Amino acid sequence: MPILRVALNIPLDTLFDYIAPDACEADIGLRVCVPFGKKKLTGVILEVCSDTAVPPEKLKSVICIFRETPPLSAELLALFSFCSDYYHHPLGMVVMNSLPGKLRNNKPVSLKVHVNRDQFVLSAAGKQVDTSTIPARNTLMHRLLATLKSTPSLNARDVRKISPRAGHILQDWVRKGWVDIIPETDPAVATPAIPKLTSEQSTAVGAIAEKLDRFDTWVLHGVTGSGKTEVYLRLIAQTLSKGKQALVLIPEISLTPQLESVFRERFTMTRIVSLHSGLNDSERLSGWLQAQQGEAGVVLGTRLAVFTPLPKLGLIIVDEEQDSSFKQQDGLRYSARDLAIFRASQAHIPAVLGSATPSLESYYNVLNDRYHYLRLKNRAIKNAVLPQVKCIDLRSEKPLNGLSIPLIKAIDVCLAHRQQCLIFINRRGYAPVLLCKSCGWTAVCQRCTSRLVVHLQDKKLSCHHCGYLESFPHACPQCGDQDMMPFGRGTQRVEESLAMRFPSARILRIDRDSTRRKNAWQAILRSVHQHEVDILVGTQLLAKGHDFPNLSLVGILGSDISLYSTDFRAGERLFTQLMQVAGRAGRAKISGSVLIQTEFPNHPLYQALQRHDYDVLAKTILAERKMAGFPPYVYQALLRAEAHSLKKVLDFLDTAHKLTQSLTGIEVFDPVPAHMARLKGMERAHLLVQSGSRKKLQIFLAQWYKQLSALTAHKVRWSLDVDPIEF
Repeated sequence: MPILRVALNIPLDTLFDYIAPDACEADIGLRVCVPFGKKKLTGVILEVCSDTAVPPEKLKSVICIFRETPPLSAELLALFSFCSDYYHHPLGMVVMNSLPGKLRNNKPVSLKVHVNRDQFVLSAAGKQVDTSTIPARNTLMHRLLATLKSTPSLNARDVRKISPRAGHILQDWVRKGWVDIIPETDPAVATPAIPKLTSEQSTAVGAIAEKLDRFDTWVLHGVTGSGKTEVYLRLIAQTLSKGKQALVLIPEISLTPQLESVFRERFTMTRIVSLHSGLNDSERLSGWLQAQQGEAGVVLGTRLAVFTPLPKLGLIIVDEEQDSSFKQQDGLRYSARDLAIFRASQAHIPAVLGSATPSLESYYNVLNDRYHYLRLKNRAIKNAVLPQVKCIDLRSEKPLNGLSIPLIKAIDVCLAHRQQCLIFINRRGYAPVLLCKSCGWTAVCQRCTSRLVVHLQDKKLSCHHCGYLESFPHACPQCGDQDMMPFGRGTQRVEESLAMRFPSARILRIDRDSTRRKNAWQAILRSVHQHEVDILVGTQLLAKGHDFPNLSLVGILGSDISLYSTDFRAGERLFTQLMQVAGRAGRAKISGSVLIQTEFPNHPLYQALQRHDYDVLAKTILAERKMAGFPPYVYQALLRAEAHSLKKVLDFLDTAHKLTQSLTGIEVFDPVPAHMARLKGMERAHLLVQSGSRKKLQIFLAQWYKQLSALTAHKVRWSLDVDPIEF
């Protein structure tokens, strides 16, 4: 009797054994519905064997094996196994959480045609189908087959005209291999104009294209506007010409519409699939299946897309590779960038890491010859140059409503020339603090150790960490004074100041509050490109990947707060962010300028920014980290724990700390409360371990993880965060 070893979405690091009389080796990778306690769960078959350690009387039979979709490939299952081992997370949870939502429930998948731009053509096998094998009473099948034989192709609209049920028959025939699906050609679509490569772009494309059949990690370091996207397009075109698929990872959903439209315009005959959290379950499943069946030539997605099944994978691109969004911050705390590199090595294909400011980990690997390095120093558009960066010294230029006189004058000049400007402040809401000047009371979140942010338009106070909301108080709850004051500035308050100073300007605020609605991003980008906006006010959503040809001025507010942070990565992140947002200016024929309001104009970071000199600052920070013993010179893991009581958390971490005694090559720090000690009602603390050897750290973590799993941590939730980027 075959025994199935099944991965389930259960927080236990084990597989579960079941009996399946009709199972075979070919079923590995298929979904299966099994009994689990009093419930039914869906899992994935990882092994089919003939023996088990479970007593025969305790073995249960599977309920059913879902065979309507192809099994997950051996390569993908190996990726899940590596991910589970490296990040020390239960394998079943890794496997199941990588699947679309509709594949995690206990129902067979209903494969529907969602794309109107499809053509259905008879395959070679379909042309040989004997009509006598089709029941004579099924006139719809006979009519559909006759129509396919008499016409070159049918599109989805034609299929619906034949019968509403015709689509279901076609889906069945696609599974049988009788019918092929190809993208519909549109004769009205002109051949896209392909720009001429600069010498730097040509060198980069040639170097990578020459080695498309082998694994290498390439760091494509290009200044903003240098044409990294065009390099991606050329490499993808060569990949598609070989019959292969390309995976492109991007950090933010907001970048998807613009990049997707660029890809669709270039690859008119290729199916392009987007995978991100903004899709509904049906849309995500449809794209995932098209990728798995090899129909999608290009998959464009956020971090979870790294787990997409791609049978003909030929190239992986990680755009804005330095972005912290590629690191999952809860559950399975994986780095999509690092897994992309592992997946590329697994498939023997190139991985391209693109950035205007590479992460220091990637730059360190370049300096040590682990990664290949390609540089784009100049902007791709003729006569387009990097913007001029200046600092406005707030010690002598006192701002009025947050805006200094030099910045106001620069905005005036920009508007007079009918050009657009961007005011960047990485803080949404009206003001970060509500303060009573009489007694010093401030509005704080009841569930987090953070202050509530003032949202004046909604007359609400909001916590940006847990979503807690409360109404704006009429008087101070502590002393009764009605004269409470919003302190500090957010995007809403800056928008208000600009509207007062420039009443005739068309101002558009772009932050998470204004882009919540579906398709809001497309509408915003359309209005910007159609010159329906004069002044943009935005957060980091605007900092990367967007191309605004008429934008000539960028003003940066409130950046000093990151200069002296306790986080050793704060300087790197600030430089990256400011380089990106500065790069929005002067990308086309008009020149660009950047004005930074700061009280520290002589700080080395701002000096490097003015010279657009990433290398000097990166080498300086790396030297500091080497002296301090910080990554990338050491490898770290963070044991995070949370509970309703801080004492329980610290007691658990103290016990975990005792398990690490008498170790060599591993440095273990004392447990400490997290920087935000309370989040969403839970008290949090952590314990840091590090080593100069990744191998030694992994060996230790594997043993430690087993010991931690055996502890009775009553009402304490814990997780291991390998290669943490936030503390």
